[in-house]
Amino acid sequence: MARVAFLGLGVMGFPMAGHLKAKGGHEVTVYNRTAAKAGKWVEQYGGRKAATPREAASGQDFVMACVGNDHDLREVTLGADGAFAGMKKGATFVDHTTASAEVARELYAEAQKRGFDFVDAPVSGGQAGAENGALTVMCGGDAQPYGRAEPVIAAYARMCKLLGPSGSGQLTKMVNQICIAGIVQGLAEGIHFAKKAGLNVDAVIETISKGAAQSWQMENRYKTMNAGKFDFGFAVDWMRKDLSICLGEARRSGAHLPLTALVDQFYSQVQTMGGRRWDTSSLIALLERK
Repeated sequence: MARVAFLGLGVMGFPMAGHLKAKGGHEVTVYNRTAAKAGKWVEQYGGRKAATPREAASGQDFVMACVGNDHDLREVTLGADGAFAGMKKGATFVDHTTASAEVARELYAEAQKRGFDFVDAPVSGGQAGAENGALTVMCGGDAQPYGRAEPVIAAYARMCKLLGPSGSGQLTKMVNQICIAGIVQGLAEGIHFAKKAGLNVDAVIETISKGAAQSWQMENRYKTMNAGKFDFGFAVDWMRKDLSICLGEARRSGAHLPLTALVDQFYSQVQTMGGRRWDTSSLIALLERK
């Protein structure tokens, strides 16, 4: 059992923190910008809530965070009431936010100066993965603090791996989102084509999903895509945030991402259709609009 704080109780953080308490058996303190959400979490799981990130982090062995973006992450870590001001020497901060590699390296360096460790550890698996404790966790940082954090992360992960030095977790999450963008667009076009050709979409997918075209997106999203229902996962607004990070990093590194840039623009069109909160499979709505 460890003393753990969790900062950020959104659709991902709420169940992740719950697994730390219920499955991991850890002593958990939570913080959320909206205090009522922290109160609700304590009612459901026990543990305690804190009024500030600094208070939540004080005396803890591990501090986990899952917030919105670079700005939110700096807000909960830095400053007089930030978590870094409360962390003890030798503790480990584990950041599950999907953010830039730049902010990961910045906070890693700041943590080193203050005498504790920082691991960037973005996740994949969406709300269902968080609720089921089956997330994939991609980590960057130093081997020793990662080794200490891995058994704690295991409460909500089915896969957790150290990919390299600070920032490597965020870079790997970018690869993840680049791959998803292309796969979802291909699946959207395939379903759209099948319908226009007069094929039975269920029969087509049942067949091709047993071959080389198979993917998680195909197995888990084709039925709702075919039905025009898009309330089953990661929102378009968040995907565009992630793809913006990918494209910014590509400009810095000299990588070429023509398909990713194109799909990002398709998601922009989905937003203008009113689909900001639709899930990422809503790319098919562009193809089927009247």
